[in-house]
Amino acid sequence: MQKLSRRGIVTGAGLMAGGSLLGAEPAGKIWYGEYTAKKGSVSLAMYRKRVGAPTSGQPALPILFLVHGSSLSARTSYDLTVPGREEYSMMNVFARHGYDVWTVDHENYGKSSRTSSNSDIASGADDLKVAIDLIERETGRQKVHLFGESSGGLRAGVYAMQHPERIDRLVLAAFTYKGDASPTLTKRAEQLPYYRTHNMRLRDREMIRSIYTRDKAGTTDTAIADVVADAELKFGDQVPTGTYLDMTANLPVVDPVKVLAPVLLLRGEYDGIATVDDLMDFFKRLPSGDRQFVILPGAAHSLITNINRQQTWHAVQSFLSL
Repeated sequence: MQKLSRRGIVTGAGLMAGGSLLGAEPAGKIWYGEYTAKKGSVSLAMYRKRVGAPTSGQPALPILFLVHGSSLSARTSYDLTVPGREEYSMMNVFARHGYDVWTVDHENYGKSSRTSSNSDIASGADDLKVAIDLIERETGRQKVHLFGESSGGLRAGVYAMQHPERIDRLVLAAFTYKGDASPTLTKRAEQLPYYRTHNMRLRDREMIRSIYTRDKAGTTDTAIADVVADAELKFGDQVPTGTYLDMTANLPVVDPVKVLAPVLLLRGEYDGIATVDDLMDFFKRLPSGDRQFVILPGAAHSLITNINRQQTWHAVQSFLSL
């Protein structure tokens, strides 16, 4: 097994799932809870998993907050069950590692309120503020580990700039800095006039399937596409355009110089959005000496559902447990 250095660039060959890096995994069943955070009149659905129900007087567990991307809601992203397949729920995995794991449906996603907003990156950072404030009230923890994939990484990065005092460690997976030379963003920009004039876009079964085949077929088990589509389409076939607009017209939205927390950048070998050069530019500008850039072999843009997703979990756990 390759050991991850405390800082630097790591090519992820050989990263495999291991035992808990926190020591023995906590015994007991995973407890699940649902909450509602209020952003003015907007209700945000929140979800929580940990081993054992929270009880008064017990020590608070470290918090891991997971931020979803542009096309899927929170639990479909991070708490997916695929019949006949091994574990896909990142919430389950990290609950077993001893974390108190939370996630939220952003405005206009999942069970959260439907509004006229296009739910852009700035709106998502506002969602994180009220969600993390609720976590502090529930747990007493003032700092969280923050993980965001794709546009979820952009939301997490903006929040980390705005509230550095609330971040313990920050993981940016499938992140995009300036988007230079990005094949997917170049193609997506052809729809820029639509994103500028419409707050919602179509997200049907075919589009959901394309998430797992767009960069390189075979990096994700295609069986999960229909499971994801069944879970997501009950919330409708429309999702907001705001993150697409930001990623095609408004990058960069995260200034690395203002990200003060330790940072792990994760990129799949075949990612069609985040190029190595784009991420390297971001990485070099980060002020913290406690930083890593990990490239995961055999993976594409979606790191949390790829066939070798254990690599993602191992890299994240190694970083969080430093």
